[in-house]
Amino acid sequence: MTTRIVSAGASITLLVLVSLAFATADLSVGVKGGDWIEYNVTSTGAPIQDHDVVWARMEIISVQGTSISVSITSRFSDNTSDTTNSTLNLQTGHLIDDFIIPANLNAGDTFIDENLGNVTIESVTTRQYAGATRTVLTSTVGNNTYVWDQATGVSVEGTSQTDTYTIHTVVAATNLWQPQPTPIQQFDFIAIVLVVAFGVIVLAVALAVTARYMRRKASERNAPAS
Repeated sequence: MTTRIVSAGASITLLVLVSLAFATADLSVGVKGGDWIEYNVTSTGAPIQDHDVVWARMEIISVQGTSISVSITSRFSDNTSDTTNSTLNLQTGHLIDDFIIPANLNAGDTFIDENLGNVTIESVTTRQYAGATRTVLTSTVGNNTYVWDQATGVSVEGTSQTDTYTIHTVVAATNLWQPQPTPIQQFDFIAIVLVVAFGVIVLAVALAVTARYMRRKASERNAPAS
């Protein structure tokens, strides 16, 4: 009997470990060490102390499996700053304010937040963030709305609302993607190319005319006198 119990226990433990291994394998981490993202924060009403943030920057220090070490610097309305180091874990759901979630999720997918439980992705759409069109995920939990970049899992926008204040956070700059050129920038580039091309053509014509003139003068000088 004891042998059977030990064997059954070992089997259950093995199944749990295998399940955890598959769950971890399914979690996609979309950031790496050296990545960073900055946010502008606005608020209405009277945010409580330590919530009167006006700007923040999150830097990815390192990634080990589903653990992500980050450094977060916050600037407050009185112009003071504070930097904290934390380790997020996509597997356990230790995400603080859902700064980073698993990458490449789709509508209907869920991820775990240790404070909120299972959070479901409600929609997938495209929006402009930090100068580029990004595919983003949205979700609403209670009075909080979240928007994450799909490819990286990083938060790009969020709103937190209480009875006394509302806080809105949106990405301002990042090295996770490059800004796309605006139509004006594209027009300027085309205009520069055309101007350079025109200059090359004018120069080529001028050189050709000069060479022809020089050949004619040389012929006149070498012609026998009549």
